[in-house]
Amino acid sequence: FAGGLMIQHLGWRSIFVSMLPLGAISVWVTLHFLKGEWADDRDLPFDLTGSVIYALAICALVYGATKLPSPSAALLVTTGLIGLFVWRENNAADPVFDVSLFRFNRTFAFSSLAALINYAATFAITFVLSLFLQYIKKMSPQAAGTVLMAQPIVMAIFSPVAGRWADRVEPRWIASTGMMITGIGLGGFIALNAETSLVYIVCNLVLLGFGFALFSSPNMSAIMGSVDKRQYGIASGTVATMRLLGQMASMATATVVLTIFIGRAQIGPANYPLFVKSAQILFSIFLLICIPGVYLSFSRGALRK
Repeated sequence: FAGGLMIQHLGWRSIFVSMLPLGAISVWVTLHFLKGEWADDRDLPFDLTGSVIYALAICALVYGATKLPSPSAALLVTTGLIGLFVWRENNAADPVFDVSLFRFNRTFAFSSLAALINYAATFAITFVLSLFLQYIKKMSPQAAGTVLMAQPIVMAIFSPVAGRWADRVEPRWIASTGMMITGIGLGGFIALNAETSLVYIVCNLVLLGFGFALFSSPNMSAIMGSVDKRQYGIASGTVATMRLLGQMASMATATVVLTIFIGRAQIGPANYPLFVKSAQILFSIFLLICIPGVYLSFSRGALRK
């Protein structure tokens, strides 16, 4: 919503400029209010080598995604760096990322992969729909942003409720239900076209927001509940990494499909039908991505008490 407002009145560059004061505020809050060390393993040495390899692997992965769909040596470099990182962390005495959690902790591994898939299937929805509303529905950036608020508002309302449910009911049941509802919402957008009403779009966004709310909090509860207290930092960091990789995969998928159908041409009346077709294919792909996420979410096993 804020992005649409800023683009309409200040231009798209204002979004990037706004990151400077927001980043400064984040640093200030961290320095003044988040003092002290809460981790149990505070005496363990910092894995500098593993951290550097991890940073390089993520950077290479992001850069490789920008080269899609063309084959690129950057993707090969990324594969090598990720393999090197996994090997290094698997053999390190005090790894920054405990790879064994994925090998020996089924609940942690499946919940983390479910989070990755969920973000891969949903993050680009806002991107695709924002273009659809502005180009096909002829809405202003501000109006499009207002419509898209339906999803996060529902998420904000029901996420705390889902979190409380997860304290009383096995989290995998709630999270899996949320994943299935998300899949239904994605399926609802497959037939998106110029005649699709705004009421239908908003209702479907509400459904997606509800599904994501049911998935997110219980899945996070399952992840944090599957590890010891001393591993909370690694667990929360893993969730953040899964979120980043899922978002990147989602945007990379959208970029590839749009490039295949539209190429480097600017979206305009001449290629509106191609854009609508690409949006329909994207939602079909996102639905297919979501299906294994339901399986992983449900098959993670019961949370240990």
